[in-house]
Amino acid sequence: MSAVRHASQSGKKPNRMTFSKSKRLVSNRQFKAILDHRRRVSDSLLVLYLAPNACGHPRLGVSVGRACGDAVTRNRLKRLLREAFRLSQDRIPATCDYVLMISGPLTRKLREPEKRRHVLAALTCQDVQRSFLALVETASRHDGTGSEG
Repeated sequence: MSAVRHASQSGKKPNRMTFSKSKRLVSNRQFKAILDHRRRVSDSLLVLYLAPNACGHPRLGVSVGRACGDAVTRNRLKRLLREAFRLSQDRIPATCDYVLMISGPLTRKLREPEKRRHVLAALTCQDVQRSFLALVETASRHDGTGSEG
């Protein structure tokens, strides 16, 4: 019997990782509060800002600037960032809010139209998820008094 069928027969819902509205940061005030906290880590793909929250679950805000390309490119990047967060929720601290941005080195590659297509084709959700989890791990090892990356 499949796990889904078994879970539904026992009355329990399967543990699905969703990205509901309660897990999103949407207002400028929410973004500003996290950025003002000044806890930042980065690598060649992403920049991660984080701040503690009291809501009992992690929340995500995504910011992809116009320098990354046209609307199609920016929307694809945002989908990758949101999916990496959705798949990683069970492996990150639930007491933090996160803002994810595209790093400077990746933005520079995306600015060049002849490189953009190849970079986007090579960038997978697994790459983004691996980068996100590594940044969360790095941030959790530091006390947050300075910026890393």
